[in-house]
Amino acid sequence: MADVTRRDALRKIAVGGAAAVTSPLWVQTLLSAAEQHAAHYQASVAQATAWAPKVLTPAQDEAVITLAELIIPQTDTAGATKANVNRFIDAVLADASTDDRQKFLDGLAWLDTQSQRDAGLAFAKASAAHQTAILTALSTNTAPSAAEQRGVDFFKAIKSLTITGYYTSEVGMREEMGDDGNMFFMEYKGCTHAAHKA
Repeated sequence: MADVTRRDALRKIAVGGAAAVTSPLWVQTLLSAAEQHAAHYQASVAQATAWAPKVLTPAQDEAVITLAELIIPQTDTAGATKANVNRFIDAVLADASTDDRQKFLDGLAWLDTQSQRDAGLAFAKASAAHQTAILTALSTNTAPSAAEQRGVDFFKAIKSLTITGYYTSEVGMREEMGDDGNMFFMEYKGCTHAAHKA
């Protein structure tokens, strides 16, 4: 394997140099937690037969599924939905601080409010063209107004969490990264969350 560890590669893909500097602390904290606990989360997700979200409501879960699939759509390889990225994000949120979790949920609500205003439908129910237009506007907005900042920050968060969740999933490693079963983290310190310590 190359000198750059897979964890380093994920971090670079998810936040990219300048984006890391411009992301608010709560986004960086969520991404850090996602990277730290990726192996634990993916193992628990893979073993779950009857899954129910711990944090997300059914409507929020549907929105997260829709967003994640727009970020990593199914092509000739599996997309975010098949990789259960929504479950990964729910698990990250379940372990997040109350404040960081609420900021994410507030961002999700902001997105629905904008979609309702512009299309008369919640984001997950809007047309694909409308959904793409909203996300494109968020991703290219380099000077957001105070009212838009919540949406811009939220998009950074869900994009980073989606990428981390996807590329640490079995589907992502196998189909996108060519894992033949021999790929592994060069360094894994284990989950340090108190509830997960053995």
